[in-house]
Amino acid sequence: MKSRPYKLLSALLRYPDERLVEARDEVAAAAAALPRSPEKPGVERFVAYLLQSSPNELAQRYVETFDLRRRTSLYLSYYLHGDTRKRGMALLRLKRLYAAAGLELVREELPDYLPLMLEFAALAPDGAGEGLLREHRAALELLRANLHEAASPYAHLLDAVCSGLPRLTAIERRHVHRLAETGPPDERVGLQPFAPPEVMPVEARA
Repeated sequence: MKSRPYKLLSALLRYPDERLVEARDEVAAAAAALPRSPEKPGVERFVAYLLQSSPNELAQRYVETFDLRRRTSLYLSYYLHGDTRKRGMALLRLKRLYAAAGLELVREELPDYLPLMLEFAALAPDGAGEGLLREHRAALELLRANLHEAASPYAHLLDAVCSGLPRLTAIERRHVHRLAETGPPDERVGLQPFAPPEVMPVEARA
């Protein structure tokens, strides 16, 4: 199976901390060294933004994009299940899947966090990682569309993730359209939060 740049995509979709900023030249070299692939153009477009932006701009843009807007959340099971019991079951399944593969979770990361899914995809054998991304294809496409609507440079990274997956089927397209029209389901009564308040988007805490 052809190698995909999931590890690089995972790093680029995380918060642009000091370590990433200091490694920008190395990241640019890694992007340039990627073999020709469906993912490469999107990665290179994002890296161009990474190189030309100041650390403060990078941090502010990231927070505005992913921490303050539910419509561009990086927690993929939210798009499919909202705040329902089904989401809790989906998170538990992912946690067990990662544990079986030897991928350890840090305390503040939920297992449906896209960078973590991409990290799993980079490590998982026999196409299991791509299979997991395909399971969440509708959420990926909805996030991708919302990022493009917001004119976010992070849309390039979602272009890269989705371009490496098989084309959407007619059923998947209908699922994406239905999610876009109706939004995620809502079932808050009796549920415990799925993450500590400090790591939840502001809108979700309101």
